[in-house]
Amino acid sequence: MAVMFGDRLAAEVDRKRSQLVVGLDPIPELLPVELGGDIARFCCGIVDAVAPHAVAVKPQLAYFEALGPSGMTAFGEVCAYARRAGLLVIADGKRGDIGSTARAYATAYLEGDAPLADALTVNPWLGRESIEPYLAAARRRGAGIFCIVKTSNAGGDVQDVTLSDGRPMWQHVASLVADWGEDLVGESGISAVGAVVGATHPRAVGEARRLMPQSPLLLPGVGSQGADPADLAQAFTSGPASALVNAARSVNYAFRESGSDYRSAAGAEAARLKEVLWTVSGW
Repeated sequence: MAVMFGDRLAAEVDRKRSQLVVGLDPIPELLPVELGGDIARFCCGIVDAVAPHAVAVKPQLAYFEALGPSGMTAFGEVCAYARRAGLLVIADGKRGDIGSTARAYATAYLEGDAPLADALTVNPWLGRESIEPYLAAARRRGAGIFCIVKTSNAGGDVQDVTLSDGRPMWQHVASLVADWGEDLVGESGISAVGAVVGATHPRAVGEARRLMPQSPLLLPGVGSQGADPADLAQAFTSGPASALVNAARSVNYAFRESGSDYRSAAGAEAARLKEVLWTVSGW
């Protein structure tokens, strides 16, 4: 039987004493000149630099897809390289579609003989039917999913619409996510069904923790989007592995500020964030 994703995550957090996820956002025009736009080489260099400090990397599919077939080849190479380096891979695709198409996405990223990723970000706003294939992958293969609940951008015209009971829409979705993950909780007390909640909304982070006590929260927005790690302590009240904080461009492109080698700069920033987050978490 496959080990539950929540237990794998908890083991890595405990082993590295880290809740840091490094996003991989390869933008060719921002890469070091000497790489000649080689995004796979760049991302693998970042993986080498952050592997001692992060528990996972989160390659953003859009940046790979934008480069066509060569970009998707690079995506596969980077995912495999990161997993060999001992990192969990969270594919950031925000996939969401009807059941038959969702099954194809689940197969592509989470199943098969050599899954591309350990977890996938998904869009739950089409309802249970669109999520069930990913839940099946979690049961069969020990995969994880992170459902989009409250994004780091404003998003208020949909997510904050007030329901008849007075709650904002995103809180209703959070309650569904908690229900979907109840039978996928591992021995660690962490579910395979997590939620993406923007670190740029600290009050929402605290409310999300209350609504989804067993779901790992994936918190984007620290770094270039300006969220302060010090505001995120409530996210970790369900345990050291109950929240992950993502930083992408502030790590990927740290060399543009420091003037040092891109790998050294990324490693230094990842090490700094790791320590800051562990302190904030209180564990």
